[in-house]
Amino acid sequence: MATLKDVAQLAGVSTSAVSRFLNNDASLILPEETQQNILNAVKQLNYVKKAKSKEPSFTIGILQWYSLQQEMDDPFYLKIRNGVEHFCMKDNINIIRIFKSDGNYIDKLKNVNGIICIGKFSDDIIEELENITKKIIFIDMQTSKIEHNTISLDFENAVYDMMNYLTLLNHKKIGYLGGNEYLDSSTKYKDFRYLAFEKYCQENNIEYKDYVYIDNYSRESGYNMMISMIQSQKLPTAIIAASDPIAIGAMRALNENNINVPEDISIIGFDDIDDANYTSPPLTTMHTPAFHMGQYGAMILYTLLNEHDGIPIKLVLPCTLMERESCKKYEIKKSNS
Repeated sequence: MATLKDVAQLAGVSTSAVSRFLNNDASLILPEETQQNILNAVKQLNYVKKAKSKEPSFTIGILQWYSLQQEMDDPFYLKIRNGVEHFCMKDNINIIRIFKSDGNYIDKLKNVNGIICIGKFSDDIIEELENITKKIIFIDMQTSKIEHNTISLDFENAVYDMMNYLTLLNHKKIGYLGGNEYLDSSTKYKDFRYLAFEKYCQENNIEYKDYVYIDNYSRESGYNMMISMIQSQKLPTAIIAASDPIAIGAMRALNENNINVPEDISIIGFDDIDDANYTSPPLTTMHTPAFHMGQYGAMILYTLLNEHDGIPIKLVLPCTLMERESCKKYEIKKSNS
């Protein structure tokens, strides 16, 4: 049976750090990469933390709207799931992990005490889930009314911070590369990032309409949208990408066409995935507290499971701009005369 020492050696940290991390020591500050190394070591070694008490644990379902492959391609949702799993592991809560792409996923959830839904879900699916249990929380989803427990991000202030940053760098022509998300085959989910972007542009006389492209949340989509923009021969001086994978794909397209970042065009991503540190140049991006979203979701659900009733809550978390090297001040190039 694996020990704390085994986990520490595999993760490359001290036994004390592993113990404090797994016991959710609020005074311990570890980089996200180190936290992930510990979680990976726990899984690889099948380490089981001894329960502090003999109180019965709950079983919760983690329903991920992404497929496993999509989760691997876009680590934002993986970080949320890791946050859920970290909380459940330290509190001796059983987990059933299910992807919406799995067959008969509703049947697989029938014996759970509560459900954490990660992503976007239609009213029909929500109704099916509520027939199983009323103890449900939705992470990274907003509803028009506070009818369900939700955790989401403060997209409006996040986008306004990005736009203020670019306008302070003298950018007046700003593009947007986004992605479509669907609740079902025909119902599109609102892109709160784009709504905030459009609102800011209209309020501050930013030129943007010729530089907006919407496709999917992927590197390939970012690449293809950027190629289309280049071929249109209409380029802004800066671009906001709705996710880091989109930004990374766009940067490759720009590089292949000898358009330099940030000398010719500035670009900002969204999410602050680990790869953002290793692009060339390192990507300026909006950090989203994905791991904490998962932890808070599990904590709230755990509280709900211990209560007989309650009222729905809406939790909105802040984002933080991470300034790196993919943006610079725009300077009008003087022509030789």
